[in-house]
Amino acid sequence: MRVVSYLRVSTARQGASGLGLDAQRAAVTAYISAGGHTLATEYVEVESGTKAGRPQLIAALAECRLHKTTLLIAKLDRLARNVAFIANLMDGGVDFVACDMPQANRLTLHLLAAIAEHEREMISQRTKAALAAAKVRGVRLGNPRGGEVLAGTYREGAAASAAGRRAKADQHSRAAAPAIREIVTSGLDSSRAIATALNRRGIPSPTGGTWYEEQVRRTRRLSL
Repeated sequence: MRVVSYLRVSTARQGASGLGLDAQRAAVTAYISAGGHTLATEYVEVESGTKAGRPQLIAALAECRLHKTTLLIAKLDRLARNVAFIANLMDGGVDFVACDMPQANRLTLHLLAAIAEHEREMISQRTKAALAAAKVRGVRLGNPRGGEVLAGTYREGAAASAAGRRAKADQHSRAAAPAIREIVTSGLDSSRAIATALNRRGIPSPTGGTWYEEQVRRTRRLSL
């Protein structure tokens, strides 16, 4: 079985240090070795599990749909702590396996997602309660130079985010390149016709939505 692995951590610090990623990668590697599977691509995301719009996950799912591969994750909660998200994923035409419970059926996955979602909500409530109690005790929260610090951090973060989005879009474009070549081989060569064919196949664009002519042209330039 060919698989596409998806690893996720919630903070940039975890992503830079490798904390969490190493353990997930080890679990994925062990599963692949034990089953004699083949790893096609590894996708790594630094993003909160509460957000559904994750570029690396979108790219991973697009590759799975394109090449009929299975999405492999180390733990279910690395995919999402959201019941609706898991339900939509299972209905989206992509098979996926969690290394910590490879034999889980659809009901089991729903239950585990519900437990993970409840855990996330409890953590949020405890954090808010602790901050409120500290404020009552007179603890000064935040940085007195917060505006100045945030301005610099925002500029750096915005630049890094833009660069990251471009890189992720390029990676997603390359994943869709084989489908475009197949469409061109079938006799469709205009960017508009290719975009229409990709949309009919249900392959997400580099931004996760509908394909347009310019996106097709950019993808073809990147794949040359």
